[in-house]
Amino acid sequence: MAKGSSRTNASTLPRRALGRQLRKLRERAGYTQSAASRIAEISPQSYGRIEDGWQTKVTDLGLNALANAYEATDEERRLLLDLAREIREATASGGGWWRAYADALVLGFDHYLALEEAANWVTSWQTTVVPALLQTREYRQALTWANNPDWSPEKVERTLDLGQRRQALLERPGFRFEALLTEAVLRYTVGSSSVMADQVEHMLSRSDAPSVEIRIIPNTETRPVGLISRSFVLFSFPPLHASKLQEPPVAFMEGFTGDLYIERDTEVSKYAREAERIRQVALSPSASRDLMLRISKE
Repeated sequence: MAKGSSRTNASTLPRRALGRQLRKLRERAGYTQSAASRIAEISPQSYGRIEDGWQTKVTDLGLNALANAYEATDEERRLLLDLAREIREATASGGGWWRAYADALVLGFDHYLALEEAANWVTSWQTTVVPALLQTREYRQALTWANNPDWSPEKVERTLDLGQRRQALLERPGFRFEALLTEAVLRYTVGSSSVMADQVEHMLSRSDAPSVEIRIIPNTETRPVGLISRSFVLFSFPPLHASKLQEPPVAFMEGFTGDLYIERDTEVSKYAREAERIRQVALSPSASRDLMLRISKE
């Protein structure tokens, strides 16, 4: 599925997984969503939201009724109930840490943060700006003021605090961040030349971390790989905690008038293939460091 703003909080992944499992069982049994909603004793709209992975209540009683109707195996029934338990546990925890920054969040961005927090591997292909997880506070401030000139200084500061809090991910064991960038990202002057010099120095220091890999496509590269697809982010996830179900990756594209989350396997695989094509023309991590070093000296 491809959506603008959508589900929120830490239960995003088990909700998506539960929705896919219910859809698979329902289609196998030959039921319509309307018929399934009557079995679960909820409205057709609520049942549709469950299959779409949106936030809505689902009880074990309703899931057992659906499992009976769908002639689910014992293993399939346990998986549904395990996923429901994961949803409840995540909801009871009060959501993600970013709730404290609700006043600084753009509408729908909490879904992005939930995916970022749940991922164990994030690939960011950027053609114009430094990825948020690698931005200095001054670079982020220049971008924020340019895009939101009517914001109060207090809201801008809260947004910058949120950005710095997100970067703690780079220190989390098992997390990997892969930044694929055009050289233009480092050549654009955001804020001032001194802001950019500090930004490139910061990226150089971050590239030493085992969790971070930065690779750059130089301006001399004649194959325009990645320019047609535009910037995007790929999220990959570890198995869910209780059910051990492997969540498929999600692609994200930021738009001027709305963001896009891509979840259909066939569509996400296109972005995964494009990321691989970009890697093939990008400089190696060490050669990318050399290029950043030259630019920082300039």
